[in-house]
Amino acid sequence: MIKKFDTKTLDMILDKMVETVGDSKNEIFRIGEQCRSDYESLVDELKDVRRMVGQIIEEGDQLEIKSRAARKHLSEVSMHFKDFTEAQVREAYEKAHQIHRDLTLNRQTEKQLRDRRDDIERRLVGLTRTIERAEHLVSQITVVMNYLMSDLKQVGEALQDAKLKQDFGLKIIEAQEEERKRLSREIHDGPAQMMANVMMRSDLIERIYKEYGATEALAEVKNLKTMVRNALYEVRRIIYDLRPMALDDLGLVPTLKKYLQTIEEYHSTTSISYINVGEEKRLPTKYEVALFRLIQESVQNVLKHANAKEIKVKLEMAQEQITVLVKDNGQGFNIDERKDESFGIIGMRERVELLGGKISINSKIGKGTTVLIKVPLPK
Repeated sequence: MIKKFDTKTLDMILDKMVETVGDSKNEIFRIGEQCRSDYESLVDELKDVRRMVGQIIEEGDQLEIKSRAARKHLSEVSMHFKDFTEAQVREAYEKAHQIHRDLTLNRQTEKQLRDRRDDIERRLVGLTRTIERAEHLVSQITVVMNYLMSDLKQVGEALQDAKLKQDFGLKIIEAQEEERKRLSREIHDGPAQMMANVMMRSDLIERIYKEYGATEALAEVKNLKTMVRNALYEVRRIIYDLRPMALDDLGLVPTLKKYLQTIEEYHSTTSISYINVGEEKRLPTKYEVALFRLIQESVQNVLKHANAKEIKVKLEMAQEQITVLVKDNGQGFNIDERKDESFGIIGMRERVELLGGKISINSKIGKGTTVLIKVPLPK
């Protein structure tokens, strides 16, 4: 006999899991923000140190010139000792000695500043890696929280026996692995590549400084700062893709507009148009989340596989039903030859079915693909 689950106990466990995962996410986010603050402070300090290195080198060059002149004068005094007074001889020796001490101190200071500069650069590399790992962990935890808070929150009643639990668990694991792969690809192709370029540019700056001086090096540092800022923007975009906070604050339509606009900016070769028909109103949370995910998945599928130049998204809000249309002019595919659907399409079908709706996908090779979703609204 198969025992049924105590749904209240399962909900309590899920609530505790969400709370624990949320606390972990906040802690990692705080660590990342602290590292980012330290990074910015070190960047400012590095600028000052490099500026001081330039100044000390310039002062050293001047002292070297003075030192050569003083040694030359001292040599003349030594050769024509009788032609100078005792005071002049003493002055020549003291001046040469003082310049030599200043030059020695200058070189020591230059070495200390160079050591400090190298230490700061090493710390910046370490902080960059820490920030990258923290952002990656926050992204992963966000994915887990999405599943816990949306897909798993109402799962208690669905898990009626051991077989359902096993099947659903396998789907969750598969979804998590797919999401990890997607995140890994995005981070590898985006922020990770940018960080690798930062490392190469930092080496380039050092060579520019040695060959062309501080002015050229400072200009390169500004370019480096822009590159780091772009990497940070890319990471935050990935986090936004996972769960835009505006969905809870503003609702489906404004969030969808912003999301499609952002996606279009990152895929300059693809034009994305959006049309909203009917009353712009707030929906129950599960409807807004599900519809956003469905449109997001449809658009991402087009960008990844269809090689389309244009994507049209239409959202129609009627009193009793919501209709979503996502159409592209990409390469399309033969539906009859697609025997095994990807997990993304399976997940879309399951989301629509949970809302009591229907989804149809029509495509022809060279004619693009059309995704039509109809979801009834609760009375």
